[in-house]
Amino acid sequence: MPRAWSAKDERKYEKIRKSQVEEGTSEERAEEIAARTVNRDRREEGRTKSGLRSTMGTGNPTTSLEERTRRELYNRAKQLHIEGRSNMTKAELVRAIRKRA
Repeated sequence: MPRAWSAKDERKYEKIRKSQVEEGTSEERAEEIAARTVNRDRREEGRTKSGLRSTMGTGNPTTSLEERTRRELYNRAKQLHIEGRSNMTKAELVRAIRKRA
């Protein structure tokens, strides 16, 4: 188990691992599931460096452009090869994406 884990994280890991093994999951897969679960929870709680980074995604395609973050709109504009996107505001990105898409 990683050094950055707290005692609580280690207990959670062991509980999940044992539960998975009892359900018939292989030991190797149970360890992976437990570690991923603990690391996800640590990331969501902001206890990891990677949890501080923002997503490089384009946002949920079912949400309106206005509801997405500027970073998500920028990434979508990048996919669409929209020039000048780095200097655009969120509203300008929305207009440019609608025009291109």
